[in-house]
Amino acid sequence: MTDIDVARGTDSGPAPIRVVFVCTHNSARSIMAEVLLRDRGGDAFAAYSAGTEPGEVRPLTLQVLQEAGLPTEGLRSKSVNELSGQRFDYVVTVCDAARQQCPAFPNEGQRLHWSYDDPSAVEGTEQVRLDAFRRVLSAISRRVDRFVTTESA
Repeated sequence: MTDIDVARGTDSGPAPIRVVFVCTHNSARSIMAEVLLRDRGGDAFAAYSAGTEPGEVRPLTLQVLQEAGLPTEGLRSKSVNELSGQRFDYVVTVCDAARQQCPAFPNEGQRLHWSYDDPSAVEGTEQVRLDAFRRVLSAISRRVDRFVTTESA
């Protein structure tokens, strides 16, 4: 057990590691990361996502998550303002613009930056666009797996 675990813990054991993924629109990358961490991290993590300029969750985001067997029910784009006042152990920006605009959270722990190309910016056929979303989901999946392994050790 690390010092961070002890600081977060309660009598019933350590509290979940609170992670928020921030992107500009909270429509693809940050949503993917939230869902993946919830799936892979289990009760050891509490995953959230938000956008600096929230929009709508992209239909292709939902499609690739469903293809991967991940839950999509209730997913929605949220503003970072909805999470203001909450404490996070990790604030992870997943796009360069959000890195510049991400507000500070009270008592935030470590800030990380995982830069991924925006799959929603890809133009072309439906298949070309879908492949872009799949590539980004795969890349984020690998990163979340490493994060879970590292933080659970």
